[in-house]
Amino acid sequence: MHKILIVEDEMKIARFTELELVHEGYEVAIASDGREGLEKALSWKPDLIVLDLMLPGLSGIEVCRRVRMESEVPIVMLTAKDDVSDKVMGLDMGADDYMTKPFAIEELLARIRGTLKRRQRGENKRVETHRYVIGDLQLDTRAYTVTHRGEEISLTKKEFDLLAYLMAHVGEVVTRDALLDKVWGYSYAGDTNIVDVYVRYLRTKVDERVGVKYVHTVRGVGYMVKDERKG
Repeated sequence: MHKILIVEDEMKIARFTELELVHEGYEVAIASDGREGLEKALSWKPDLIVLDLMLPGLSGIEVCRRVRMESEVPIVMLTAKDDVSDKVMGLDMGADDYMTKPFAIEELLARIRGTLKRRQRGENKRVETHRYVIGDLQLDTRAYTVTHRGEEISLTKKEFDLLAYLMAHVGEVVTRDALLDKVWGYSYAGDTNIVDVYVRYLRTKVDERVGVKYVHTVRGVGYMVKDERKG
């Protein structure tokens, strides 16, 4: 039985979500503020956290940041805001998915199922393949490192996940919708501008820094990774 922690200060939302999750067969705990949420996240060790962005005590962003220092538990963020900058901030701190209030409980349940399945597939995949090399660029999913000619490149979790997925499909064109689904866990088409934002981050931190173009745009389709020196 999967354990899910709900960190939400609006008790009506928290209790309703708890009832639905229990009905689906999950074991559920609730925290009503950021500090309690952080404590339960680290001590109870849930399999997934549903985390509100606006919380008393500690913000959802800060809870996410601190949890990510200790754990890779999947995090689905909830917020009343629907701004790309808020999404980028939450995902940049390590959230796996993002939903805007008000939300349909059926969609949240689907996101939770999908996130848990992707995490399991990701764990299985890391056992099989954990190191990708393209030219002088190396990525290791076990050590969670990216290096170029031995020099480490610092990336956020979401930047790392995006680069890892592209490198795992080297030479293949990956659509924005596919990246949303596989990297962000979005189960719907749209909001692909957040992919473009993170591709720009990668180009700044990787391509521009090392002087090699690895991330290529395929206009009207998506992105692909290849060593430009190989054509």
